[in-house]
Amino acid sequence: MRTSPPAGALMSLEAALAALLEGLSPVTPRLVPLDAALGRVAAEMPIVTSALPACDIAAIDGWACRALDFVGASAYSPLALASSPARVETGDVMPRGCDSVLQADFLDASGPLVLAVGEATPGHGVRRAGEDIAPGRSPAIAGRLIRRIDLMVARRLGISSLAVRSPRVRLIDVLGGDTFSARFVADRLTAAGATVTAIQTTARDAASIAAALDGEDGDLLVLIGGTGEGRTDATAEALARRGALIAHRIALRPGGTMAIGRLGGMPVVALAGSPDQALGGFLAVVQPVLMRLSGRSETAGIFLPLSRKIASAVGLCEIVLLGRERDMWTPLATGDFSLDAIRAAEAWLAVPGDSEGHAAAMPVAAFPLHDMN
Repeated sequence: MRTSPPAGALMSLEAALAALLEGLSPVTPRLVPLDAALGRVAAEMPIVTSALPACDIAAIDGWACRALDFVGASAYSPLALASSPARVETGDVMPRGCDSVLQADFLDASGPLVLAVGEATPGHGVRRAGEDIAPGRSPAIAGRLIRRIDLMVARRLGISSLAVRSPRVRLIDVLGGDTFSARFVADRLTAAGATVTAIQTTARDAASIAAALDGEDGDLLVLIGGTGEGRTDATAEALARRGALIAHRIALRPGGTMAIGRLGGMPVVALAGSPDQALGGFLAVVQPVLMRLSGRSETAGIFLPLSRKIASAVGLCEIVLLGRERDMWTPLATGDFSLDAIRAAEAWLAVPGDSEGHAAAMPVAAFPLHDMN
């Protein structure tokens, strides 16, 4: 049974995540055309029974040959051939009995005799059957974001659709807040593989926000704005009216004024409206929920030493933005982020609430801020 912390108390990040992830499982996979699969999280798919390439093909332009027939050939000791080998170009099927492609200038056919002036190496210039994709492999790796290379492989295999898990996220922009933050979060949701439907409340009061909670079914509800202590910050009150509020204020920086809850079985995360507060809450809370819903594999952090120490307040989980310089992580911002720091950051890490930070030169695991497709 979920319980809320006492009024005025901060819920720990660990407790907040436990409440949101309780009973949560990956969404049902669905097939989508390749053009719609980029950036989605791949689901399990039937294995591919064909090989890629299906047979040995030439990987370079040249002469298809049997390497054993060219042993000892060189410019100083040309080898006369009874006939000229077959000429092949990249992608051509290798003739039967040929195991190598001799470079074009290793054969001299300018005189009455065809002369080999260089040796052939078995396998040189040949792409073997199944060398790119062996039979028994999946067209995409389940649990990972589908990248452009996955789409190319699928097309080469003749596959027109891929199975994906794409959580449906309802995004509610609370009127009167920073609309740029809502767009920023929507873009990050999409980049994480979610399918996003965005609306805006008609007003900033609790009744209007509560009314906006009703709508089409989804897997996750994210609100932006109205979570602070201002006179018009009514998001937590709106969640409470609907019996959905679990906690308001998390021991997190930035993003600590967020609220979390459950609307029916759907997790709800209400992020603060400013960009840095929204980003901190997204990384620490929304992202783990999305990973659970999409069945995404846990990403491994990149271990590098710190160029200087990170100091952190005990009792708060603090998000740190990092840049990479000379194979070291350089702290750019801790706790509160400028837009310039967010733009310059390449990675992030969370300093747990029971830690005072990390010493200079200590290796730490940081996570990329941007997925590369």
